[in-house]
Amino acid sequence: MAQANSTTTGEKTLFGKLIDELGPAGLGGLGLVVSSALAFIWANTPYSGIYHDLFATPVGFGIGTFSLEKPLVLWINDGLMAIFFLLIGLEIKRELIDGTLSTFRKAALPLFAAIGGIAVPALFYLAFTAGTPGAQGWAIPAATDIAFALGIMALLGDRVPVSLKVFLTAVAVVDDMGAVLIIAIFYTSEVSVFALVVGAAIFAALVVANRLQMRHPILYIVLGVGLWFAVLKSGVHATVAGVLMALTIPARGELSGGQFLERARNYIERGDREDDDAIAPSTAVHHVRGLCNDTEPLLVRMEHALQPWVLFFVMPVFAFANAGVTLGDAGLSTLGDPIALGILAGLVLGKPLGVTAMAWLSVQLDFADRPEGVTWAMLHGTGWLAGIGFTMSLFISNLAFTDPAMLTTAKFGLLIASGIAGVVGASLLLMNTSETDTAN
Repeated sequence: MAQANSTTTGEKTLFGKLIDELGPAGLGGLGLVVSSALAFIWANTPYSGIYHDLFATPVGFGIGTFSLEKPLVLWINDGLMAIFFLLIGLEIKRELIDGTLSTFRKAALPLFAAIGGIAVPALFYLAFTAGTPGAQGWAIPAATDIAFALGIMALLGDRVPVSLKVFLTAVAVVDDMGAVLIIAIFYTSEVSVFALVVGAAIFAALVVANRLQMRHPILYIVLGVGLWFAVLKSGVHATVAGVLMALTIPARGELSGGQFLERARNYIERGDREDDDAIAPSTAVHHVRGLCNDTEPLLVRMEHALQPWVLFFVMPVFAFANAGVTLGDAGLSTLGDPIALGILAGLVLGKPLGVTAMAWLSVQLDFADRPEGVTWAMLHGTGWLAGIGFTMSLFISNLAFTDPAMLTTAKFGLLIASGIAGVVGASLLLMNTSETDTAN
């Protein structure tokens, strides 16, 4: 009887508690694991042809003589992932303005760690592939998958200090900035000057809209779609348009906090009065809701609106479309290829070494402080989690290799390396943290 009462009073099930414990990042990482596993299993069954044919299906649209047609996988990689990069751009801008990257002192630790986490894995990779066609993939092990990494941290619960989660997030943000620059500079094909000029004009219009303090999201969405199309046609990878658009989204609200409180208080008081200046309570609520929209920056609103779509739709769909590696007769021998070895060495050895060493250097040079309650052992474990280079690394793999065999090798090496980095990183954090660490 007591059990029945506890259920009816709202006690959460084990599944509900798990969802609360994981949080959005953890659930997003879990979604990536499931979608990747399903794709890999399907691609290695007798029905693998159906999987590959599905994503090779041509999809397009046309208006009059104009038409645009691409395989489904490219619509996912060029189109859906532009939304992913838009969210990355919004996060980067917010962190630069008000967050962990807003001052040099705040940014130094994750900045140095991210630089090490980009450069050292690339060097490890080139140690195996220099002078071969595989060298084109040097940036593959340089990326970090924030959803996977934070998802594993979420699984560890209160053992992990909040400051360590903030550090990992900041490293991933800087890492993403580096990845965007790498894609724009090193993985751009032939450039169409006309399309670039059109894109520049649209970007200028977005900047003007920002300067004029125009805050309606529809304006930025329409111009953003135009920017995406122009960048797509220019030869620069279309996803860069997402970051460029994000940089123009207003980061300040129309009202300050003080103005909001003053006006909201006035509406609430009028809704509670009975004289000639009174308004209906429902009207007061309507006006206060409008004040909330005027106070909250469009950047924050768009970021919150995009996060669930990116975590639970865009990234799982991308993983499902790209993680279907058919090994065929090669099997595990694929890991002996220089490309796979370079990725394994870059993510499993280079990432933790680069992140830890450069973080230590920034503290020794007195550019930064080690986060409160965080030991070097914890930072080293976090460096291993940074070696989970899934979403962005898969994306760069597709840009680096057009040869199907090389791409398959890169993807398989990436899946194995990310799995090893995740397991070792979680184990190190478990060994070097306790339930009381967050209180420090």
